[in-house]
Amino acid sequence: MHWADAIAQELAGKKHVIATGITPSGPIHIGNMREVITGDLIYRAIKDAGGDATLVYIADNLDPLRKRYPFLGKEYEKYVGMPLCDIPCPCGECENYAEHFLKPFLKSLEKLDIHPIIYRSDELYTHGKFDEVIKIAIQSTERIAKILKETSGRDVPEGWSPFMPKCPFCGKLTTTRVLDFSDMVEFECECGEEGKVGIREGKLVWRVDWPARWKVLNVTVEPFGKDHAAAGGSYDTGARISREIYGYEPPHPVVYEWITLKGKPMSSSKGVSVTVEDMLKVVPPDILRYMIVRVKPEKHIDFDPQITLLQLVDEFEELDRGSREYELSHVELQADIPFRHMITVVQIAKNDDQIFEVLERSGYKVDRSDKRQVEAVLSLASNAREWVKMYAPERMKFEVKERVDVKFDEKEREGLRRLAELFEKREMDAKEVHDSIYRVANEIGMKPSKLFEAIYKVFLGKKYGPRAGWFLVSLPRNFVIQRLKESQEGNNES
Repeated sequence: MHWADAIAQELAGKKHVIATGITPSGPIHIGNMREVITGDLIYRAIKDAGGDATLVYIADNLDPLRKRYPFLGKEYEKYVGMPLCDIPCPCGECENYAEHFLKPFLKSLEKLDIHPIIYRSDELYTHGKFDEVIKIAIQSTERIAKILKETSGRDVPEGWSPFMPKCPFCGKLTTTRVLDFSDMVEFECECGEEGKVGIREGKLVWRVDWPARWKVLNVTVEPFGKDHAAAGGSYDTGARISREIYGYEPPHPVVYEWITLKGKPMSSSKGVSVTVEDMLKVVPPDILRYMIVRVKPEKHIDFDPQITLLQLVDEFEELDRGSREYELSHVELQADIPFRHMITVVQIAKNDDQIFEVLERSGYKVDRSDKRQVEAVLSLASNAREWVKMYAPERMKFEVKERVDVKFDEKEREGLRRLAELFEKREMDAKEVHDSIYRVANEIGMKPSKLFEAIYKVFLGKKYGPRAGWFLVSLPRNFVIQRLKESQEGNNES
């Protein structure tokens, strides 16, 4: 049984709301994506089992900017402490700072075939959805402070409040202090101002906001990172606040491990990350889903856009199309062409038309009257181009030379001449070409590896390249014959 189905089985018998979310304080990376895909997989598993489920995504755009991150200009220093939804967009094209990072991520969710109900924190608060839980929290300040101390072991500062009023003068949340509460919240701010605001003008601190939203949105299941699951951490305090303050049973926890980037924890602020948007330029959405599908949430994933990614693609392409892993990963119509082969194709083809020509020469027939097939092929080609551009190691990059500018020794010329003769006699598929290279090498007493090197030198000007059989059949047959014959010119050894 797949792990998502096992969780669904455990949760059977009641209606579920599965919550996911993120603070859009910077580029949203593939480490953050684990939470949303995990939630989506549980949602799908419950639905597939005949259960009733809703998937929600909460954008914590009311959270304050904690500091000026390295990717921000100095002018953002003055916005530290202000809600993300009140800060100007870095590019000037979005409604605010939060939307600048949120919008591309939400578009990525669509590509990943994830369709949650989207909630933005500022709307939940300003539309009054949190009115009741805010009042309860402020009235229960001492009880909540006691829970926080007992659970985390840390003292709560004198004058602490579970509510952060937003100063109407400087616009900040983190510099205010609650003085009193009746119908309005009386506050003072480090900017020197003081006054009263309504409960819709501010937000609850994180450790209270989390259990409050469970009650407001009727959350019954939530995946979250292992940092929140630590003893005395956010979930432990949230569970007690949920039960003891709000009278609500906390959601079923699904704790997930980190996705690291080449062994390092991902962090947008430290520049150690790959955004979901960028990865979807490089690989089909099925692959990113599969990366999460194939591993239980409690297991760590180490991600390398170079080699690990290719191994992941290979593994996905070999999946049984009827398997549960394939079913949970599959997103849309995909071109039935190996990604590694497409990497070769896009480095041979100069334009989109040539992509189809190269594919047909290498044995992949595409019905060009079928718009969906054409789109799928071009989408995969675009992924392959971007992967080559952004992540391909030098050994996988190549360019077909316009002419032979390398000299060969006698054995090499003999091997290349015999291959030319074989191509002249008949058309061969990739496997036949591959086998012929070995056969010719053995016939002339040459190491096959040396003949492969000679082939790459003829076409690429270097000793290595893509799989030779697939590569040669991807090129025009007459061009291959002519180029192999050109290798016979000159008698000087290389």
